[in-house]
Formats: sequence, C-alpha cells, structure tokens
Amino acid sequence: MVTPEDIAAAADRVRDTVRVTPVKPSPSLSELAGGPVWLKCEHHQKTGAFKLRGAANAVARLGKVAGVTTASTGNHGRALAHAARAVGLPAVICVSRLVPQNKLDAIADLGAEARVIGATQDEAFEEARRLEREEGFAMIPPFDHADVIAGQGTLGLEILDQIPEAGAIAIPLSGGGLLAGVALAAKHRRPDIRIIGISMARGAAMAASLAAGHPVTVEEVETLADSLGGGIGLDNRLTFALCRDLVDEVILLGEDEIAAGIRHLAIADGEMVEGAAAVGAGAILAGRLVAGQVPLVLLLSGRNIDPARHAAIVAEER
Repeated sequence: MVTPEDIAAAADRVRDTVRVTPVKPSPSLSELAGGPVWLKCEHHQKTGAFKLRGAANAVARLGKVAGVTTASTGNHGRALAHAARAVGLPAVICVSRLVPQNKLDAIADLGAEARVIGATQDEAFEEARRLEREEGFAMIPPFDHADVIAGQGTLGLEILDQIPEAGAIAIPLSGGGLLAGVALAAKHRRPDIRIIGISMARGAAMAASLAAGHPVTVEEVETLADSLGGGIGLDNRLTFALCRDLVDEVILLGEDEIAAGIRHLAIADGEMVEGAAAVGAGAILAGRLVAGQVPLVLLLSGRNIDPARHAAIVAEER
C-alpha cells in the first residue's frame, strides 16, 4: 500500500536531491482550452524527467545493500544512476545489445555501469534479478514499487503548493507510477480535483488494462511517446489498482496529435519536450481536453528527445 503520509515523508526525504520545478501559464493553450492552462515544467528536473523523484526516494529508503540495479534503459535508468551516485552506491543498469550507444553513454556519464546482456529486455531483467539474488543488489523497478510511487507523488504536492486552485491535472499515463502518486497526493488534499490520464492510441498498456478491468499485455509498437510504452506486468501489485480507483478520464492520442503537441509547446511556449510530455497539449489541440473556470495543469514529464528528431517534428518533417 501507498498512503498520503508516505508521499509527505518522501517529500522530506528527497528535498535536497530533486529540484522544485517551475510552473507557468500558457496563453495559447488557455485560449484553445477555454480556460486557464498552466504548464508544470518537470522536464526541467535533474536528469530531464520526473523519474528522479521516485528513484531518489527508493534509494534513500534502502538499508545496507551492495548496490542498486534495474533493467530500464530510459528515464528511470538515468534517474537511478543519479540517485545512486548521490549516496555513493554502485549502480548497474542492465540493457540489451539493441540499446543505442548514446543511451549507454548517458548512463555511464552518471557513474553507473550499463551492463549489456542479451538481445531483449527480458534477458536484461534476468541479469538484474541475478544481481539481486546472488550479489545483494537492490532491484528498483520503474513504477510498480511503493517507494517509487510515493516519490512521484511529491509532484502532486508541489503542483498544489504552486497552483492551489487547480481544478484538474493532465498526466502522461504509462505504467501508472506517476499518475498513481500524483493522484493520491492531489486527491487527498483536494478530493474534487480531476485526474486525466493521457497516452498514445497504439500500445498503451495501462489504458488497455483499465478498459479490460485487469492487467493485460499489449503489442509494443513504435510511437513518438516512446516513454509511455511497455507493459504494466500481469502480476502488477500497486499501480493498476491505484490508477483504476483514482483516474477520472483517459484520453488516447494518435501520432499526429502527439507531434502537434510537441510542435506547439516548442513554438508557442518555448519548451522542448519529448513525446510523452506533449500529450496534454496534444489533447487540447485535438479538442479532446478542455479547461473550466479553474486551472487545468499539464504535467510536462520529460525532455529526453533526440534533438534532431525534435527539430524535424517542429519543422513538420516527422
């Protein structure tokens, strides 16, 4: 279980590790949405994404361990490497040999080992589990973990500290750690606040699981919102139930709508974000998300997009 008290404790625990990220109004999106829209600029977080909150809280909660490990090669892997370095713990981020060199370099730059194992993520996870089982490493998964969820929930507290009158928060939806934590924190303080999960139309595992009423597997396909890909686990312990109980609405976007969100945030708001972070803006542009008289907050979750690809999208060359 994860409680609001766990999130409050996490906020104290990670205060010196994570950055309080800014909020700013978006006049252009406010006009399109028919009410005030604010951007929570979590893409300005250290390591470029919200994941540091959960990783830092989980690492801070560890007892005596030989090191930390995971099999994420994206934002969580970078966050875990950063959090481990801050407390002097070795970190081994297990990856498959399909992972590009620039991602391996980003992990190494944070003082962690990117251990290349096999041709698939399943094989990489097996190595992480072996490190946990045989060498005393702590496995910290990317979302379905109580301390990770509590750490992400600190964003919910921060949003309401900055915009106490917020009426809704639009949150990128993937494995559900971010939405679960933010929703739990926000609804504890403001039970009437609306929580809107937004994902891509193709390969959205949590959205499909919520529709089915239980965790399901989906085919993973290429998407601009690549950080929202991947399954939630058929043995999901925490995030499925929390998302089921706390989300008020789920919106799914096509690839052109995600690209439009990236483009608009760059041109109108001067913010470079990855596809996953642009889904709120994309939903407004598509006429699928509106604001009322009280503010709608779009959570811009990360900025880790290849600059050349971002430039092509902004130039409408996607």
